[in-house]
Amino acid sequence: MATATTTIPAAAAPAEDAIPMRRIFAFMAMVFGMFMAILDIQIVSASLAEIQAGLSASSDEIAWVQTAYLIAEVIMIPLSGYLSRALSTRVFFSIAAAGFTISSVLCAMSSSINEMILWRAVQGFIGGGMIPGVFAAAFTIFPASKRPIVSPLIGLIATLAPTIGPTVGGYLSHAFSWHWLFLVNVIPGIGVTIAAWNLIDFDKPDHSLLKRFDWVGLGAMAAFLGSMEYVLEEGTRLDWFESHEIVLFTVVMIVGAVLFFWRALTRDDPLVDLYAFRNRNFAFGSLFSFTMGIGLYGLTYLYPVYLGRIRGYDALMIGETMFVTGLAMFLTAPIAGRLSAKLDPRIMMMIGFGGFALGTWIASFITADWDFHELLIPQILRGCSLMLCMVPINNLALGTLPPQQLKNASGLYNLTRNLGGAVGLAVINTLLNSRTDLHIARLHEAVAAGRQIAEENLAAMVQRFAEYGDAAQAMALKLLTQRAHKQALIMAFGDVFLGLTVIFGALVVLAIFMSKPPAPKPGAGGGGH
Repeated sequence: MATATTTIPAAAAPAEDAIPMRRIFAFMAMVFGMFMAILDIQIVSASLAEIQAGLSASSDEIAWVQTAYLIAEVIMIPLSGYLSRALSTRVFFSIAAAGFTISSVLCAMSSSINEMILWRAVQGFIGGGMIPGVFAAAFTIFPASKRPIVSPLIGLIATLAPTIGPTVGGYLSHAFSWHWLFLVNVIPGIGVTIAAWNLIDFDKPDHSLLKRFDWVGLGAMAAFLGSMEYVLEEGTRLDWFESHEIVLFTVVMIVGAVLFFWRALTRDDPLVDLYAFRNRNFAFGSLFSFTMGIGLYGLTYLYPVYLGRIRGYDALMIGETMFVTGLAMFLTAPIAGRLSAKLDPRIMMMIGFGGFALGTWIASFITADWDFHELLIPQILRGCSLMLCMVPINNLALGTLPPQQLKNASGLYNLTRNLGGAVGLAVINTLLNSRTDLHIARLHEAVAAGRQIAEENLAAMVQRFAEYGDAAQAMALKLLTQRAHKQALIMAFGDVFLGLTVIFGALVVLAIFMSKPPAPKPGAGGGGH
């Protein structure tokens, strides 16, 4: 290939931008595999009650159906770059797709909660390998001139999958049974496996990396990231450091982190190459990706909690309401692609994060009466802003790295988004609980200050329940307490949305500090490796 390209005249350079159809189909198969892996993070979220009933699980146990997947996935994502270089993208992606499909079947066949948790962990670990490979392939095989098409595609899939997860899951469990949350992966999974094995030809394996595999580094990374994910996921439920489990896993996380960073910074062939962070754009891009995780996973969690607890929606109704964000993202993707070719990516990011901030600011005025129509504008702003942010962040973070760093850097970049989601959910849950308690205390003070009005309301309620005799007073008090708690929770939702507004507003300013990447040369950036 090298000798052929030297004889091509300069005028014909754009012809190098042509991508073989084989590679386009291979890339589409990889994108579909990534979609399945990311979708399965949230596909169970709206259907946990059905799985709990089907497996006779406790409320504490059922949470692990999602937590086990997330912990295992977050360990594999940074590891995938090393394994992909060692085995080649073709072999590693095919194994990941096949393993994900088999573990999906085993999840559907689970007869106990322990089996389900085991196979969900396996599914998350193996499936996590499919995510970074797509980002690395996009910037390896496609020239810079094709990025306005490719970058919105992978951005759309990476953000659309978790957004529509509750919708798809709610529909499947409502129309069929919870088993189909996993069986839906089988046919596409087989197709992706076959396509990956037969079509991917991007690179060659480096088997010498397997001989130098850092097992100590793997153990340290698993302890560090796995414990971090556990502490963030379970901290709110277990009351943080009041729990011995949280204290234990925090210690494991710190020890694992020290050992992991020491191995990563001192070995010649570390499992994860942290030196990509010396690239300022990659470092800032990872920070923005982290915050995108908060916006993506945090709001995908907040809206269903509000609709379920305050409005009393079931899984299908929540899914139908949340579908607006996915539709807005889908319609914005091609616009974001065109803008990325004409507009300074930093300006795009500022518009995107500004839209995010505006959407959460509007949502901070939330009341108990908010329904589909009131949530429409915040959801549209969120969907459009996700795409306007994701495309330039991808291009700025990964577009200026040398090809040999892309696989490892892609794993790190995707890891930051998942960790952002985990940190965001932990902070959101903690804020919801603490601000609800604060508002309940303030409401009690307000009731005490306006005692006469409160007593008149209580007397009216007792009158309503007069037919129940002696129980009327207790029933009226219980109803009054429920109303106060509901109002306090709504006020806490408003506080959380306001906090998110501040975060996204700050990122509008931070976007200025990124470097604009150099204009792509004709035909640069694609080809083979």
